[in-house]
This record gives sequence, structure tokens and C-alpha cells, in this order.
Amino acid sequence: MAQTTPNHTQTVSGWAAHDSSGKITPFIFKRRENGINDVTIEILYCGICHTDLHHVRNDWGITMYPVVPGHEITGVITKVGSNVKEFEVGDRVGVGCLAATCLECDFCKDSQENYCDQVQFTYNGIFWDGSITYGGYSKMLVADHRYVVRIPANLPLDATAPLLCAGVTVFSPMKDHNLHQAPGKKIGVVGLGGLGHVAVKFGKAFGHHVTVISTSPSKEKEAKERLGADDFLVSTDAQQLKKGMRTLDFILNTVSAKHSLGPLLELLKVNGTMVVVGAPDQPFELPSFPIIFGKRAVKGSVIGGMRDTKEMMELCGKHNITCDIEVTTPDKLNEALDRVAKNDVRYRFVIDIAASSAAAGLPSNL
Repeated sequence: MAQTTPNHTQTVSGWAAHDSSGKITPFIFKRRENGINDVTIEILYCGICHTDLHHVRNDWGITMYPVVPGHEITGVITKVGSNVKEFEVGDRVGVGCLAATCLECDFCKDSQENYCDQVQFTYNGIFWDGSITYGGYSKMLVADHRYVVRIPANLPLDATAPLLCAGVTVFSPMKDHNLHQAPGKKIGVVGLGGLGHVAVKFGKAFGHHVTVISTSPSKEKEAKERLGADDFLVSTDAQQLKKGMRTLDFILNTVSAKHSLGPLLELLKVNGTMVVVGAPDQPFELPSFPIIFGKRAVKGSVIGGMRDTKEMMELCGKHNITCDIEVTTPDKLNEALDRVAKNDVRYRFVIDIAASSAAAGLPSNL
């Protein structure tokens, strides 16, 4: 493991955290040369995911400093390797969480690369050459073409960026349950944040009755009027939950705070399924009776493979689905991360990487 190899000859400007304070500062580092299977991407936008916050502060105890976060990357290809046939210079593309996998296991062969036991991520991972991966809080990225997707021409690059993580995270379990092809179901979305608001958009685009379940009564108007949700339940209101018992076919749980799954499971019909995509730092409360007496299932899901990511992006182009974002600039990264920690954003920050070097605190010659 090393920060670079002799093949890392390209000087790149970006932004990194150097310790568990999580403070982001300008950072100059090296990227590898564009290889035969690579594309080089001028990064124009990068979304800020809650995972970025966990990594810069080392909340999970796995951060390799300095860490350059960012796995919701959109930009334009500037160089293409000789083995790359599906991309050309000038193509609008995106890169999500995946940087490398073994390419040989059953999961990789089935395009479920996200479940490969050798998966390495776009940042804070170890690439095939042994170097540490640096993410999208930077001006340029070299990526293996197998982990790059095309962005439909009708989708803006800024509001599309969070789809590379948040979007596929909610799309993949919906696809697993055939919700993208079988309309008319009643589905619930727990939590109306970066993940939840995209799940509502997908649910409505796929022709379902969507109920948002939230602890915040104040979000009802936005859920219904702005996002198109059909119903809204306050998860702390016992009467509302009682009324909603056995009404839903499927629940997508996006909440990352500790909570009990029991009351939510009671909202499912017999044989219903809840898929958990939020990652609380403490265990869920999971009582047995709602599962046993309702023949219900609780499953997990993490991001998505490349086939799902490409299919999701095509469907977003077809239905004109993007994320609701607030654009920020590199010089305001620390402020943005602090607001993410307070859930003070509707619903995703996206960094305008192309903002002026002067404003970003970078040397003018880079």
C-alpha cells in the first residue's frame, strides 16, 4: 500500500482532510497516467455524501489520511485508453463508488460488483497497483472505464451527480423487487433526505402509490406538493401508524439514525418486505413478532453494480429524474460538511469543482 507509484506522474489539485478533525484544506497530489483501460475525466461536479463526513472524521476507524472524499462525480472525458471502445473524448460521464473489483467472481460476472469481496472504492481504497484511491473533491480523475457511466444529454451534470451514489442506492433494491417494471404497488419510503427524496421520485415515475414515513410533520407539504408523494405518515404518531397497518407492499428504509423497525414492519402487508439502505451507527431494534406474524422480510442493500447504475441513469434520462441540490464551492466545503452533519440541506450538496481557483484557495498555476 502506498499513496502513489512511479506511474503516478500527473499533478492534481484537490481538497483533503488530514486528521480526524475533518477539516478540508487544499491538497496537491499525484494521479496515475491514463492506462489502456482508463479514461481521464475533467471533474466538473461532485456530490457530498454523508459517507464523506464519516470518512473525513474517521467515524468508522478506517480512514487513511490524507483522504480526498467524493464518489458522486460528473464531468467530461479528456483522454481515452486504447482498449476503451464505448467512450470518446468529450463524452459526459459519471463515476460513483466503485474503483476496482476482482472481475472474476460470480458477483463481478453478474454485474453485482458492489458485492465482490475485493471491491475497492473511489476514495480511501487500495487500487490494483497498490496505491490509495483519491476521490472527486479534485479537478481530475483517472478511472477504469468499466466503472464509468454515460450521462444522458438531457440531464444537468450538477443535479445528476448524487445519482451516482444516492440514486443507485435506492434504485437497486427497487429493481430487485421488480418495482421498475410492475406498477400499481403501495410502497413506503422511510426518511425524506438525500436518499428518500430520490426514492419518492423513482416510485412515482414507476407508477406506484408512495407513502413517505417521517419523524418530521413539517415535511408533509414538501413530500406531497414538491415530490408527488400520495400519503404521509408521522412515525411518532401511534394513531397514524395504526391506521396504516398492513397497507404497504414494500418499504425502503433510508434512515441512518437508531430506531425500532417494529412499528414500521407493521405497516407491511403479509409477505411484505423492508429493505434497509440507511446505516445507523448503533443496532436496530428488531422485534420478532412483526416478522413472524406477518411473514415479513427485512433485507439490506448497498449501492449498486454497474449494470444497475447504467440502467438507472437511462431511466433517469427517460423520466427526467435528478436530485434536488444546493450547489456549493470548494472554499465552502467545511461549512457544507457541517451542515450535512446537521441535516441542514435539501437534499444534497453538490460541489462546483470548476469554480475559480482563486475562490477555492488553489495556486493559480494548477
